[in-house]
Amino acid sequence: MKNITLSADEHLIEEARKRAASEHTTLNARFREWLEDYVQRRRQVEDAMATVRELRGKYSTDGRKFSREEMNERR
Repeated sequence: MKNITLSADEHLIEEARKRAASEHTTLNARFREWLEDYVQRRRQVEDAMATVRELRGKYSTDGRKFSREEMNERR
């Protein structure tokens, strides 16, 4: 695991450490969780956009606009 140095307001760091302690964890562990979530969200967006691009290539509406009823129709 690689170490990094971050800068933040001293008061915020102390408050964050207290909160982490009250949650029975460490500020370092919370940061690792946040970092993983931060990266994961980007991957989810990229995956969703890839799915949209894939579906656009398979289906065409020929420019037709659907009504609200048609878009919500269950088959």
